[in-house]
Amino acid sequence: MRLWVLALVTTLGMQSVASFLNQSLPIIAPLLMQGTGLAPERIGNISSLNSLGTVLFLIVGGPVLAYLGPVRALQMGALLASAGLLIGASGWWPALAFAAVLMGAGYGPSPPAGSRILAATTPARHRTLIFSIKQAGAPAGGALAGITLAPAAAAWGWSTALLISVAVGIVAAVAISPARARLDVERAPDRQRLLRSMFKPRSLIEPFRLLKTDKSLLSVTALAFAFAILQGALFTFLVTYLVTGLHMPLAQAGFAYASMQFAGVFARVFLGWLADRTGRAAYNLMIQAFVAAGAVALFALLPDQPSTWFAAVTAGGVGFVGASWNGIYMAEVARLAPDDRIAEATSSSAVVTFLGYLVGPSLFSAIVTLTGGWAPAFMFVAFQLAAMASIQLVILKCGTTA
Repeated sequence: MRLWVLALVTTLGMQSVASFLNQSLPIIAPLLMQGTGLAPERIGNISSLNSLGTVLFLIVGGPVLAYLGPVRALQMGALLASAGLLIGASGWWPALAFAAVLMGAGYGPSPPAGSRILAATTPARHRTLIFSIKQAGAPAGGALAGITLAPAAAAWGWSTALLISVAVGIVAAVAISPARARLDVERAPDRQRLLRSMFKPRSLIEPFRLLKTDKSLLSVTALAFAFAILQGALFTFLVTYLVTGLHMPLAQAGFAYASMQFAGVFARVFLGWLADRTGRAAYNLMIQAFVAAGAVALFALLPDQPSTWFAAVTAGGVGFVGASWNGIYMAEVARLAPDDRIAEATSSSAVVTFLGYLVGPSLFSAIVTLTGGWAPAFMFVAFQLAAMASIQLVILKCGTTA
């Protein structure tokens, strides 16, 4: 097998697994929140804790990635997330909060490890497409979780659904072991150096310092931050919105969630190919942001008790434009970064992006609580993305005329 094919298969598979594990809680949220005695919208706070775990790993995990190598880091991430799910299955809400952080830390290796592997093996002329195919694993994993975990939770209980996810994570971690010999590049197995690097105060500010070195990198990261707020809200609340807000059965809401994710799979590949053809990835992202904002605003106006197919089609439309930006963004970061700092640049940019995943669900939850409705919260996440896209338009025009 060609090296780049092995790299794509490995990173695509583990991205799918990471997403499957990470989205397990939002998919079963209506039953999970009921079982723990929390209000349905509190799933937003759980998702924020999940993103906090990812941010913490991205800030201090660079030395871990260098020490272990990218494949081993992906294995470690899958096992951490599985451990978090196992803890969360206890049903005790403090344990669930800790589990969410642990699951987020488990997701953390996926962006930098995948970028390091693909950047070292991918033909430059197809980089955006291949990065987008890899990132298509995120909605693919979410879609598989939607069509398996929601019916499992409805039939056998939410704790059983979480145990299914645990099994998926463990099997995946074992399955990619043979790829380590060919793909674990640039390892620096120095334990003393690892410990010193992880706990240096400089590590906390380095991600933000790196972004200042390139205005284009900072600009695309800011747009990704706004996309993350919107996508985080969609992934966290879509099932809960359909079940508690529009009174759909959980299994049907899970099908709509899967439709949103499957649309994102095809969109990531198609839009990645389109970005390669146009050679204007930043412009493509900006246009996509405006369309996604409009789609989410319309989604907020769904009628009560929509049919399964109507909900699935509208959710698919939102997913096509609102959950397909990641591959183009990560390829653009890899293009803008110096060749010897791609993994570091990806981690740095991803830290800021995941802050959007961190604050977005909690803001959404607060708006639902304050207003007593779902539409204002969806309108807020749509507006902030459109506003950031407008700023990006001004920056791109200024860069063109400079």
